[in-house]
Amino acid sequence: MEWKEEHNALHRSFEFKDFSEAFAFMTRVALIAEKMNHHPEWKNVYNKVTFKLNTHDAGDTVTEKDRKLAAAIDKLVA
Repeated sequence: MEWKEEHNALHRSFEFKDFSEAFAFMTRVALIAEKMNHHPEWKNVYNKVTFKLNTHDAGDTVTEKDRKLAAAIDKLVA
């Protein structure tokens, strides 16, 4: 599944072997997001991590910041 743009946000879900793998992935994403100063809206349930990316200070729309973060997240699972 690729990123899907709808309702003024980029959406994508990732599924992992177990909770530990999902949490490790989230930790790596957190470090990238902090460096970019662009923090995702996300949800984790057991082995699944779901993202909604948009830029709040740009009126809750998709911006280049969101696209860059999405690309960085994709590199973690490539």
